[in-house]
Amino acid sequence: QTQSQLEILQFKSIRLSLLFKLLKKNVILEGEVNNLGCSLPAARKTGTTICGVVFKDGVVLGADTRATEGMVVADKNCSKIHYISPNIYCCGAGTAADTEMTTQIISSNLELHSLSTGRLPRVATANRMLKQMLFRYQGYIGAALVLGGVDCNGPHLYSIYPHGSTDKLPYVTMGSGSLAAMAVFEDRYKPDLEEEEAKRLVRDAIAAGIFNDLGSGSNIDLTVITKGNVDYIRPHDEANKKGVRTSDYKYKRGTTAVLSKCVTPLDLEVVEESIQTMDTS
Repeated sequence: QTQSQLEILQFKSIRLSLLFKLLKKNVILEGEVNNLGCSLPAARKTGTTICGVVFKDGVVLGADTRATEGMVVADKNCSKIHYISPNIYCCGAGTAADTEMTTQIISSNLELHSLSTGRLPRVATANRMLKQMLFRYQGYIGAALVLGGVDCNGPHLYSIYPHGSTDKLPYVTMGSGSLAAMAVFEDRYKPDLEEEEAKRLVRDAIAAGIFNDLGSGSNIDLTVITKGNVDYIRPHDEANKKGVRTSDYKYKRGTTAVLSKCVTPLDLEVVEESIQTMDTS
């Protein structure tokens, strides 16, 4: 046991020394870049809440509908659940263009695969194709995905990270509102959920992200995938309903006293204009 503890300590010391070397290298690189008059690329803040859960007969995927550009809400009703194949759908978080185009490319490749094999693609196939593509770009494609579907082996749910790593779990969340959504799953998830229970759970998880994350908002979209059937519900619920204005700011003429009045006449010359059609003969 003492020998194993010593090995662990040695491994930790080696790892720390490597980290300090990388830190020193980053400082040197930053200094060189600043000397050249350039700036290092800044991290891009994006906002979304997406999640999924496996229930007794299939998979339920959910997403909010807010798209942001910095601090501005660019789209209040953005569709974040993308079609992959007739039995597979995918939620996307991160850079909207990246999630859109990545899912379209994989959907196209899977369609060709399905035509050549003569059968519906498996969820594991879509997962492998997505993770290999994202790993190839080393995180420069900002697509964090929740992939769900039902194939000949039953329901499957994967989370795919922008650098290409994946997890297969009974329930997953991703995006800036994922912590709030995960709290709902951790509290209320149980195996072999019924469809209505699963839909309610996903709805409440997305709502938690909407109300606790500024980058998530508006409506809640759901997709229920079972064997041989897909129910794409858009919108399933409107979490943020716009309030009704109870009063206005219009006042009757004479409410505010006029202290002074000055009318300046303008000496203007009226010029008449005539329009002639161009001769095109």
